[in-house]
Amino acid sequence: MDKKYQAVLDVAKADIERVNNNLIIDMEVKPKLKSELDKLLKSPSKRIRSLISILYLRAAKMYLLPEHYELFSAVELVHNASLIHDDVIDCGKIRRNLKTLNEKFDNHLAVISGDYLLGLALKKFVKIGSTEIIDIFANTLQNMCRGEISQYFNRFKKTKLEVYIEKSEQKTANLFESTLKSAVILADEADKIEKACEFANAFGLAFQIRDDLINFMNKDREKSSKDVDDGIYNAPVILSDDVNEGIEKTRALIDNYLDCARYCIKDFAPSPYKTALLDLLELIGDV
Repeated sequence: MDKKYQAVLDVAKADIERVNNNLIIDMEVKPKLKSELDKLLKSPSKRIRSLISILYLRAAKMYLLPEHYELFSAVELVHNASLIHDDVIDCGKIRRNLKTLNEKFDNHLAVISGDYLLGLALKKFVKIGSTEIIDIFANTLQNMCRGEISQYFNRFKKTKLEVYIEKSEQKTANLFESTLKSAVILADEADKIEKACEFANAFGLAFQIRDDLINFMNKDREKSSKDVDDGIYNAPVILSDDVNEGIEKTRALIDNYLDCARYCIKDFAPSPYKTALLDLLELIGDV
């Protein structure tokens, strides 16, 4: 893991450890599968969806309750379930230096395992005891699927930028936004929800666009990235027919969203948590 990111992660170390401890679940599945799921959940991970929400809440002087850690661990289960499903879709073989479940077993068991983690996440959402939060994540899961569906039907099409942004919101940014929105709801700070959602959406979009740009600039391939080969045309392709110009315009797009995220926290009092947020935004922009 990048040393700069690790430094940011260390600011919320105690909180992240509580999230990790909440991921230790007594799974009622065959021991061989349980062992592989345990490895996946316990393997080194950025925990960025939990991290960004924890840092934001701490920087905004909001209190974290036991329910917050249930929320964040549920979100991590949702995210890991989506990774398992993505590996099936993409025929992925390695994830976090481990064989993927579809490679270790097969697609059938991998899909069911991802669904099982979603079921565990649902139990955690129910345990939190907020129908509003359950509704938020029901919509989030639908949006994540809509994003994948949109991507499927737009393969080998150079869509408008607005279509790409909408897909990126559905696939990625919405989970960031729903996590932070739910965390603010739990903190009973209704007047701070709108700004928190704006921050999380901007961060999530910058995060996804950065990931797409890194894929596009994959130096292990001579001609194009895997996404382009698969007919998935992201920001660099949409913004220009010239490769270098597309890359530069995508960097500018990322910077625009990061500036929006910075604006959302400009009034936070100086603290190690605000500094960590700003450092994280800088890291996302370093591409």
